[in-house]
Amino acid sequence: MSSCSPETTSLPAAMIGWCRGTLVGLGIITAVVNLLALTGSLYMLQVYDRVLGSHSTATLLALTLLMAGLYGLYGVLDVMRSRVLVRLGGRADRGLRKGVFDIVLASPLQGRPMLGLQAVRDLDQVRAAATGPGLVAVFDAPWLPVFLAMLFVLHPWLGWLAVAGAAVMVATAVTAERRASAPAEALEASATRRMALLDLARRNAEVVRALGLAPALRRRWEAASEDHLADTVRAVEAPGSLATFARVFRMALQSLMLGLGAWVVLRGEATGGIMIAASVMTGRALAPIETVTAQWRSLVAARQAWRRLGAAIAPTAAAPRTDLPAPRATLTVESLVVVPPGAEKPTLHGITFGLKAGDGLGIIGPSASGKSTLARALVGVFAARQGTVRLDGATLDQWRPETIGSHIGYLPQDVEIFEGTVAENIARLDDRPDSAAVIAAARAAGCHDMIVALPRGYDTPVGPAGAVLSAGQRQRLALARALYRDPFLIVLDEPNANLDASGEAALSAAIAASRRRGAVVVVVAHRPAAIAELDQLLVLNEGRLRSFGPRDKVLAQTTHSASPTLAVVGGSSRDG
Repeated sequence: MSSCSPETTSLPAAMIGWCRGTLVGLGIITAVVNLLALTGSLYMLQVYDRVLGSHSTATLLALTLLMAGLYGLYGVLDVMRSRVLVRLGGRADRGLRKGVFDIVLASPLQGRPMLGLQAVRDLDQVRAAATGPGLVAVFDAPWLPVFLAMLFVLHPWLGWLAVAGAAVMVATAVTAERRASAPAEALEASATRRMALLDLARRNAEVVRALGLAPALRRRWEAASEDHLADTVRAVEAPGSLATFARVFRMALQSLMLGLGAWVVLRGEATGGIMIAASVMTGRALAPIETVTAQWRSLVAARQAWRRLGAAIAPTAAAPRTDLPAPRATLTVESLVVVPPGAEKPTLHGITFGLKAGDGLGIIGPSASGKSTLARALVGVFAARQGTVRLDGATLDQWRPETIGSHIGYLPQDVEIFEGTVAENIARLDDRPDSAAVIAAARAAGCHDMIVALPRGYDTPVGPAGAVLSAGQRQRLALARALYRDPFLIVLDEPNANLDASGEAALSAAIAASRRRGAVVVVVAHRPAAIAELDQLLVLNEGRLRSFGPRDKVLAQTTHSASPTLAVVGGSSRDG
């Protein structure tokens, strides 16, 4: 069997193509397994009609040995099929996980954080379905006509009774499908909402404890849990009664088949072996449909998960891009309009300016003027609704995301530190960090002495979200990460918010050194020290560019402005 390629950013449906060899192999194994499933019926038929009639011990021994060998082969092939399905589930996971990870990263930036949680649940659902009994039954179900044909060979009346029973079972499965779809979808949605509330509480545990928000959040979570329980009941009860009916009906049909077989025997139209074999064969023929009906809820959930993954992953598929040279000369913003995720109206309107290598730009303005939105747009976090951001004349989307990131240094307002060591965080989680570049970045950020004073220096674990570090230490560590490997564009959003005097001095030195080597440095500022080493200033107000030019000239204009809110000195704000 051919193997499945684990690399995919396309629709999950494309997996059918590159897993075709595996699926064909499963079909062949299933065919042999279902033919071997006739062993019991044929053994009974021969024992009743041949052995009991001839009283031949040798025939009985030969048939028994043959039966044992066939059942042994049946067991080997069934185990093989189960293992292939487990590996198929693993290949599905490997083939989809990159797309799912991309969804998890992209969903908060699209204003849909629950989409990422749903994608992870969908991936687990698809993998579980691939290894469950429901999929095995799906492979077995197409062999129903073969068993029905065998029953017609034994006696037409037995065949017609089996056809009628199969029709009832198929109708039951179809009804289960109709009843299970909507409750299964509602169950997935309520489960995602429930997990989203828990994740919200976990991420904000500090605020929850300090402000006493636990009772309110607990009430919301309990309400969401009650909704989830109600959806669970509906999802289980909808197909559950039908699954019970299918099981009872199959057992009753086997007994009825036995009775009809006895009646045919009494009429002299069949032998006792046919009577027993027909009952056993009927049970084997209808067992997959019974299993599918019982597993229908999980199969429906997996099918819906497959479709959601297909719809979500499709937009993340990236066309091949030509590798561009590292930017060295200019940053150009042209008529930029940005609508943040979840917002209905633009936060930025027609922003246009340009910078060249070595320039330093400070962005100032009142709260909610769009400063942080502009910073995020410059580094590609927020996509432009209109206009462009260009480095050396090329828009940001002309680079592959993993490539453009190496040319950008970014320090956001909310500093995030990853679990790992200090060196791993500075090296941007590089599997093989350059120790010399890590130390150079730390020295440029003025935090080398701070780091070597830690218990294990650069190899000190920082804990979850950098919990072992102070706010100022996390900010200086994030600054070193932004400076790692000397990126061309450096964007710092309130980089001195948690810094003391020595930290601000180190920040100013880092900005000056970056400009001297030819980097473009952009700083969102609320304190004068942050713009001391910058030569350009841009003033935003209500999402529009009010002034742009040499720093001292713009400051002079701002000082005489009728609007005091444009002053640089002031408390920090978060304008989204």
